[in-house]
Amino acid sequence: MSEQTANAEPHVTISKRDRMYVSWRLTFIQACWNFERMHNVGMAYVMLPLLKKLYKDPEDFKQGLQRHLEFFNCHPYLEAPILGVVMAFEEEKANGTPIDDATINSVKVGMMGPLAGVGDPIFWGTLRPVIGAFAASLALSQSMLGPLLFFLLWNLIRISFMWYTQEFAYRQGESITDDLSGGLLKKITVGSSILGMFVMGVLVPRWTTMNFSMKISEFNNAEDSMVNFDQLVQQVNQNILSPDAIRNVINQINDGMNVNPTTVQTLSNILDQILPGVMPLVLTFFCIWLLRKNVSPIVIILLIFVLGIVLNALGIMS
Repeated sequence: MSEQTANAEPHVTISKRDRMYVSWRLTFIQACWNFERMHNVGMAYVMLPLLKKLYKDPEDFKQGLQRHLEFFNCHPYLEAPILGVVMAFEEEKANGTPIDDATINSVKVGMMGPLAGVGDPIFWGTLRPVIGAFAASLALSQSMLGPLLFFLLWNLIRISFMWYTQEFAYRQGESITDDLSGGLLKKITVGSSILGMFVMGVLVPRWTTMNFSMKISEFNNAEDSMVNFDQLVQQVNQNILSPDAIRNVINQINDGMNVNPTTVQTLSNILDQILPGVMPLVLTFFCIWLLRKNVSPIVIILLIFVLGIVLNALGIMS
């Protein structure tokens, strides 16, 4: 920074309104994503209003803009705490603290690595499946609240997280990097991964349906295990049907008595007796095994289509 700028504006500060505006611009950080330097143009776009306010000297402003056009890449939501620390550094630098460009860039690089691995298990692996499953349940019941609730909840969590982590990092400044070097992020990542896998495990039998209709056995039901329709039929024929007769038949059905004279045992019945939802779980593990063998997801989807068609043609599934 030039000596003239340091002397002219020794007490320039970033207001809360400035930080709110920057937090809003952070939403669009991936609008100009590129393969060479990833989010660097987006970061420069986010910092542009602050740089104009902090550095009145054109040369200082130019140097500040160049600082944030360096390579930058992280989870888009976890870039908020990085932005908070960077704002604190830029504010100190604008007020005369001897902070060089390499220090600011090294802080960005040092933070984006640990934080990048936290975003996926928290947001993509935990929050999104949970909120999406809840919203999908409402949508399947023909409720308009499904998509609306997903949109509102997701953005409320996203905006709140980005704002409060940015504010926390801005107020902590350089000291927040000490927390990143400890085990805090590792504990958050492991905990979020476990919760995300638990949620996905719950969703497997709920959203994966496999019906093995192949007949294994068929046997006649005992007379005393059958629902007695005789009284009901007699009263209908005599046109004297009573509520008690209807209630009696309903109670017998609710007690688990058989309606049909024969019972067909299918492959699905046997598998459900062993472990309900075991085949969707086996299919899930099979897909995970294929993914670990570097099989393309498109190939896995096509394989499931072919497998379903073949098993249906053989009469094993329906």
